[in-house]
Amino acid sequence: MEMDRLGLDPAEFVAVDEEGHAAAGIDPDEVLATPTLAVVGRPNVGKSTLVNRLLGRREAVVQDVPGVTRDRVVYDALWNGRRFKLMDTGGWEPDASGLQAFVAQQAETAMRTADAVLLVVDASVGATATDQAVARVLRRADVPVLLAATKVDDDRLTSDTAELWRLGLGEPHPVSGLHGRGSGDLLDAVLEVLPETPRDDFGASGAGPRRVALVGKPNVGKSSLLNKLSGEIRSVVHDVAGTTVDPVDSLVELDGEVFRFVDTAGLRKRVKMASGMEYYASLRTSSAIEAAEVALVLIDASEPIAEQDQRVLTMVAEAGRALVILFNKWDLVDEDRREQLTRELERDLISVRWAERVNVSALTGRATQRIAPAMRRALASWETRVPTGRLNQWLNDLVAATPPPVRGGKQPKIMFATQAQTRPPTFVLFTSGFLEAGYRRFVERKLREEFGFGGTPIRLSVRVREKRPRNK
Repeated sequence: MEMDRLGLDPAEFVAVDEEGHAAAGIDPDEVLATPTLAVVGRPNVGKSTLVNRLLGRREAVVQDVPGVTRDRVVYDALWNGRRFKLMDTGGWEPDASGLQAFVAQQAETAMRTADAVLLVVDASVGATATDQAVARVLRRADVPVLLAATKVDDDRLTSDTAELWRLGLGEPHPVSGLHGRGSGDLLDAVLEVLPETPRDDFGASGAGPRRVALVGKPNVGKSSLLNKLSGEIRSVVHDVAGTTVDPVDSLVELDGEVFRFVDTAGLRKRVKMASGMEYYASLRTSSAIEAAEVALVLIDASEPIAEQDQRVLTMVAEAGRALVILFNKWDLVDEDRREQLTRELERDLISVRWAERVNVSALTGRATQRIAPAMRRALASWETRVPTGRLNQWLNDLVAATPPPVRGGKQPKIMFATQAQTRPPTFVLFTSGFLEAGYRRFVERKLREEFGFGGTPIRLSVRVREKRPRNK
């Protein structure tokens, strides 16, 4: 690795946030991306307790109300010198629309974002109908699947785990998340199936249709646009806002390429403030964004940009997805509104000025043929990798022309840079001192000017060399 050639040891550096504090949840020794293990299972099987046991620390929160938490939280894990990530997921259970549809949706999401899957089953209860339905989906997965039998706190339940062989996922691993019994053997089995690096075929050509999340506030025209693109009625359209509640998957062919569109419910208010049907609709929309590769955010061009619009854009950027902003209902925009919209773009959407933008009309079909090219450009940027040599040559020239500002009487040096991963492009700067937030934004802006990256967020991480105590 080029860092070895330069005499730089990643272990000497610590990740910091924009205030200069050690960044929580970031591994200071980790330079390249690590593989991910998704921990899945129905509610109340001891999943979160097991996650904490595998982590060796108390991080995952055990929910008192089953089935409410649907967010996927990723933690850094270490076992026998190997680093990987643990993805804690919400519990799987049947809902009003039926077991199979719900389980398949969750299983597909976990498989798309993980390199291996760990199915957790309560050994004291045995394989339930939900466990069997999950197992049927996971048996078709293209990633390794392990089976953990939890709550095996003593030898009396060990023999009962043999009954779980009928799930068809191989040997069940008896473990106690509460006492730690069998956790070491389970971690050894995890390391055997996890690849050294994350799989690179996420969203690649030949891995299935590119996944597109169609998101925006209520009544902005998402379902109408999907119907226009597909040429048929795929989603129910009504003047009453909030008609769509569950995400609707549709395969749509655009310019000879098939895309998988997900028409989501409109976000009315913050997830923490929502309740009932709106709460679950918001969570499903958030999950659709995480499972997508590119998000089409619809904004009503005939109305002022609202707080909900900005919140949806923030969700997409924070999820690290490629982004195309569609200003819908352009047929209702007059000259005065265009001038007003220009000012709103400069004021309200400055944080996502890198996004691809298309002015469309779902009603008339105006400029809908420009959506597919915009998505392809955004996805190409999302998957772009800059060679390390070219990146550092460019960075040396940039620092020579505009060095970092002095902090505490010393000027920090940028010693090395690398692109840790793509989807989205993630860069790591190894420095001798803290870089101000303004200079980070300057580097990001120059990265875009030099290498493009239109339509994708960029993540920039700074790792500062730790001060070593002087030997007396």
